[in-house]
Amino acid sequence: MNLSEQYRKIRQASEAICRPLRTEDYVVQPVVDVSPPKWHLGHTTWFWETFVLMKYDLAYKVYNPDYNYVFNSYYETIGARVIRTDRGNLSRPSVEEIYAYRQYVDAAMDRLLTSCATDVNVQKTGLPGNVARFLEKSNDGPSDNEPEARSVLRDTLLLGLHHEQQHQELLWTDIKYILGHNPLFPPLSGADLDDEGSAEGKGFVPMSAGIYEIGFEGEGFCFDNERARHKVYLNDYEIAGSLVTNEEFVAFIQAGGYGNFIYWHAEGWDWVKNNQIKSPLYWHMMDGKWYHYTLAGLRPLDMKAPVCHISYYEAVAYGAWKGMRLPTEWEWEAASGKFGWGKRWEWTESAYLPYPGFKKAEGAIGEYNGKFMVSQMVLRGASVATPAGHSRNTYRNFFHPHLRWQFTGIRLAR
Repeated sequence: MNLSEQYRKIRQASEAICRPLRTEDYVVQPVVDVSPPKWHLGHTTWFWETFVLMKYDLAYKVYNPDYNYVFNSYYETIGARVIRTDRGNLSRPSVEEIYAYRQYVDAAMDRLLTSCATDVNVQKTGLPGNVARFLEKSNDGPSDNEPEARSVLRDTLLLGLHHEQQHQELLWTDIKYILGHNPLFPPLSGADLDDEGSAEGKGFVPMSAGIYEIGFEGEGFCFDNERARHKVYLNDYEIAGSLVTNEEFVAFIQAGGYGNFIYWHAEGWDWVKNNQIKSPLYWHMMDGKWYHYTLAGLRPLDMKAPVCHISYYEAVAYGAWKGMRLPTEWEWEAASGKFGWGKRWEWTESAYLPYPGFKKAEGAIGEYNGKFMVSQMVLRGASVATPAGHSRNTYRNFFHPHLRWQFTGIRLAR
């Protein structure tokens, strides 16, 4: 599949997620961490316009100059932007206008990608006329710089595709939060996402002490925070072959886990008390039975499914109650070929920090991951909301320890 086909497929997938929404659903922002669906659709379009079309297509005309302020997420290099808490105040541009914006940018991208005729794996064609003119304007001539520019363009295109897939996962999770906090618990009609899943595997996987190589290496796409590959020494350990289930987590609740400070980090204990946390996100006790909100609506809790929407604080507390712990991200990666993963993003005991040899890219793209390497914890794997083919065993997701609107779960180690 060439880049043009990949682009069209991924862009269509974003719109397919939103297709069951009502117009009113597109605008809601219940909390700061959740963005309105229409903002995601606009922001991913702005990404293509800003980082590809405006740079490589001299014939391109910006759709609306104000959109740079509206849809810039966190790129200080690009300029001022609407603060994150105000995204839900954007009644304009309308949903209709945002879809028109997507069509306009998609048409321009189609022209650019068609003229490039660039395949992901084979980079032997020349650059299109507009890109060649870009080189003539910014350099002495295209001949010496074309291979490098073609490589940069290719890398930016691939980053854009994976960036949009990241926002597809955010669309699923943000839509679930929006509907799951509506007192009517409305289902997302026509949603094809199984957000309950099932736990797999049994027992613990033993791992021997030794030196292991961690991080991405080889061909194919990865984010910059997955590099550079390096060696780590690990002691003997065992890692669970399956995720913690709802049934197992209910036992923690029934044992008073949320009421006993001994299992919690100090920050976690403050979080529990200040927010009156008594169960995972979306859980509701009704008539003496547990229910939880799913994209199919409010349903009885499936006790055999892996627990979901858990904060790092809760994951650590559960592990302490069981007399175990979370794996480090290096333990997780070293053992990842010996158990099934992908149902839930799995909290690790590792802070989100740069690998040895990590280097930020120049310019705005350099803000993509490196600037967030503080006060966050690493999650590994993928979830039921992750687009197919978007994850790797080296993928480093990261969130603040109190967050749980993502499809997060628990795998223990000892």
